[in-house]
Amino acid sequence: MRLLVTWLTNAVALMALPFLMSSVVVTNFTTALIAALVLGLVNTLIRPVLVILTLPVTVVSLGLFILVINAFLFWLVSHWIEGFDVRGFGSAFIAAILYSIISWALSTLLLKDKDGNS
Repeated sequence: MRLLVTWLTNAVALMALPFLMSSVVVTNFTTALIAALVLGLVNTLIRPVLVILTLPVTVVSLGLFILVINAFLFWLVSHWIEGFDVRGFGSAFIAAILYSIISWALSTLLLKDKDGNS
C-alpha cells in the first residue's frame, strides 16, 4: 500500500510542475502516472550505475554532480514518454529539483508511521 501511495504522490508532484514551470508539460494524470513509474524504475535501475561510473566527478564536486545525474535522467524519461515534455537540460535540472522537493513534501505529509515519523 505504501508503494502505491508513493507512486501516486510522485504522479501528483509531476502534475504540479507545469504550474511552476512553463517549460515542463504533462498532458494528463495518466501520463503523470506512467512518467512517475518510469522515473522510479530508472532511478532504481540506471541511476546507481551512473553514480558509480561518475564517482570521481561526484567526489570532486562534493556530491553536487548527483543533481546533474538526476536532471539527465529526468530529461531522458521526458523523451521516452509521450505527453511528458521537458524543454532543455536546464529546465530538466530545475524541474528535477522541484520534483524532488514536492514529492518529499507530499510524502512527509501523507506517509507517516504509527509513531508519527515519516
